Amino acid sequence: MTEARAGNRGSGRAAQRRPRQGNPVSRLFQSLGLFISQIIDELRKVVRPTGSELLNYTIVVIVFVLVIMAIVAGLDFVFHRLMLLLLAG
Repeated sequence: MTEARAGNRGSGRAAQRRPRQGNPVSRLFQSLGLFISQIIDELRKVVRPTGSELLNYTIVVIVFVLVIMAIVAGLDFVFHRLMLLLLAG
């Protein structure tokens, strides 16, 4: 019973460890190759917008930024006037 329990103890990393094979340089290049292939696999899943979608998104972002700028400028003007009234009074 203790042998069965001993297998369930610990962090689980010990069970996942494999003996290292090859020299460090070859392992480095294998890791880099795996990393780059995983990047390419993920980039294949990316859905890129069409030209019209990109134009629509750009217009929405520009309009949103302009609206936020107007709100901040209006609040700045109001607070500036309030400070002038309170402090210069």
